[in-house]
Amino acid sequence: MRTSIAPAVVVLGQNSVAIGRQIIDILPGATLYGLAGRTSGVDISFTNFGETLRELFAEGTPLIGICAAGILIRTLAPMLVDKGQEPPVLAVAEDGSAVVPLLGGINGVNDLARRIAEALDIKAAITTTGDLRFNTTLLSPPPGYHLANPENAKKFISDLLAGAQVKLEGEAPWLSDSQLPIHPSGDLTIQITERSLTPAPDTLIYHPATVAIAISGIAGREKEATALVRQLLTDANLSPASVAGIFAPLTVSGDPAIQTVANAFGVPARFVNATQLAGLISKGYSPAQASALAATGASGQLIFPPSSPPFSPLAIAISPQIIHPHTIGQPRGRLAVIGTGPGGSQWLSPQAREILKSATDLVGYKTYLDLVGSLGDGKQRHESDNREEEARAIMALDLAAQGRYVAVVSSGDPGIYAMATAIFEVLDRHTRLEWHSIDIQVAPGISAMQAAAAAIGAPLGHDFCAISLSDILKPWTIIEQRIKAAAQADFVIAFYNPASKERTWQLTKAKDILLQHRTPDTPVVLARNLGRKGQTVKVVTLDQLEPAEADMRTIILVGSTQTKKISYGNGNVWVYTPRRYTNDI
Repeated sequence: MRTSIAPAVVVLGQNSVAIGRQIIDILPGATLYGLAGRTSGVDISFTNFGETLRELFAEGTPLIGICAAGILIRTLAPMLVDKGQEPPVLAVAEDGSAVVPLLGGINGVNDLARRIAEALDIKAAITTTGDLRFNTTLLSPPPGYHLANPENAKKFISDLLAGAQVKLEGEAPWLSDSQLPIHPSGDLTIQITERSLTPAPDTLIYHPATVAIAISGIAGREKEATALVRQLLTDANLSPASVAGIFAPLTVSGDPAIQTVANAFGVPARFVNATQLAGLISKGYSPAQASALAATGASGQLIFPPSSPPFSPLAIAISPQIIHPHTIGQPRGRLAVIGTGPGGSQWLSPQAREILKSATDLVGYKTYLDLVGSLGDGKQRHESDNREEEARAIMALDLAAQGRYVAVVSSGDPGIYAMATAIFEVLDRHTRLEWHSIDIQVAPGISAMQAAAAAIGAPLGHDFCAISLSDILKPWTIIEQRIKAAAQADFVIAFYNPASKERTWQLTKAKDILLQHRTPDTPVVLARNLGRKGQTVKVVTLDQLEPAEADMRTIILVGSTQTKKISYGNGNVWVYTPRRYTNDI
C-alpha cells in the first residue's frame, strides 16, 4: 500500500538546499528539513539527525535524504522490521547527479525515484529485478489501484521471472502496456475488479478506484454514517479499496459526517456545485445520485439506490475509468487566521507552520506576508494595504468559498487587534450562503505585549489590560474613559498603536491621565521592532515618557503601582510585577 503522507526532504549542508527545493517543487506538501547551524532557508531545523530521521520513519513519512546512502542505511537499520510497512526512503547525491531508492518497494519508492530523477534530468538507479524486466512494479501499483493480496506477490513474481505467463482479467493500461508475459491462457492471473473476491494463490487482485460514494447530507449521524456506508458496499459486493472519494452537493459541505466517512476510507471529500448538479436533478435524480453520477461521468452506473424516485441521502456509482477525485468539484473551503508573532520566525508556532505548509493562498499586508519567509514559497499571495481589513476579509472568504485553503496572515496574535476579528465582523455583517460551508480556524500567536514583557522580565505578572490608542475605529472619548478606568483599577497597561505620523497627541493625553493615578517613577517599557532588525527595548519612568519615541511599531507597557525595576548582574535591567498584591488602591 502506498503512503499518502507528504515526503520529508532532509539536507545536512547549505549546498544541498537548492537541490532540496528543486525536489520539493514537484512534491506538493513536502517539507524541507535542515541541520541547524549548517542550513538556512529550510522549513524545519533539527539538531539530531538520527532522532529526526527515525521519528519521521516511524510515522510513515517518505524520506529523501540528500546525503550518502550509507548514512541513511545505518541510521534506519535498527527500525527495519516489516517490509510491507516501510515508507519510501531514497538517497540523492548532493549535486543531484544520482537518485537511489533504498527502502519502500511496496510503497512506491521506485516511482518516487523516477519522478525525482525526471525533475533532475537524470536516470534513477532502479535495481528491482521485476521492475527492470517487466517495466512495472506489481507490488507497487500506480495511484488509482490497490493490491488486495500482497502476501501472494512474492511467489507470483518469482514464477513470472521463472518463465510463467499471466492472464489479464479486466482493464488496466499500466499492466497491458508493460512488458509482462500476458497470454489468454496464462497459468497466473491478474484480476482488476471493484468486487470483493477471495484470491487464489496464483492470482493477484487489484481494486481500481472506480467507486463513488455520494452523500447529500446526514448531519448528526457521524457515528453511524461510516458503518452504514460499509454495509452498503458489502451488500453490493464492492471492495472498500475501490472507493475513490466521497462526493456531495456543495450546499452540505459543512456536514461533519461527510468528512468523517472520507477519513474512514482514507479518500478525499469533494463537493459539486448546484450548476453541475442541476441537469441531473432535473431528470429525476436525487442530490446524492446526481453527485455520484457527476463523479463517474455520463457512462457511470448507479448501484445504490436501485429504485427511482430515490430519497436516500446516500448513493453509489461505478465509473468505467479510474476516478481522479481532485478533478471533480472542489474541496471544502478552509480559512485559517494565523499570527506570526510580532517579528522573527522563531515565534511562529508549529500549528501556524503546518497551516502555511498546507495553504494554497496567503492573504495579508505585504510586510506580514514577507515574515513567513520560505513557508510562503509556491503559494498564491494576495497583498493589500494594512488599512483595508474588511476588503481583505471579504477576499479571503471568497477564495475559501471556491475550495481554496486560505491563510490570513497577521502579526502578533490574530485575535488581538488583528484579522481574526475582521473575518468575523464581515461574516456577521454580510449574508452570503457560499461562506457558510467554509471551515474556519483561528491559530493563536505570540502577541506583541507578551514578547515585550518577555524581553524585559515579567511586567505582566499580575492583572493587566490592553488598550489601543488608535481612534480610527473608536472615538477618543471611549479610549480616554478606558485609560482612566484601567489607571484607577491599577492594571498594568499595554498600549497598542501608540502613535503614527497622523496621530501624535493621544500618547501625551494618555500620559497625563496616568500621572493622576501613578507616581512619576512608574516603570514604562518601550519595545520597538520586536523580533526584527533594529529591535530596541527601553525602560523609562512615566514622567520621562516622550511620545516622539513611539510609533506604530512600538508597544508600550506601563507598570502598576506594584511594578518594580531591578538591576541584576552586569548592568541588566529587569521589570516585573509581583504576583502578590500588598497595597490598597
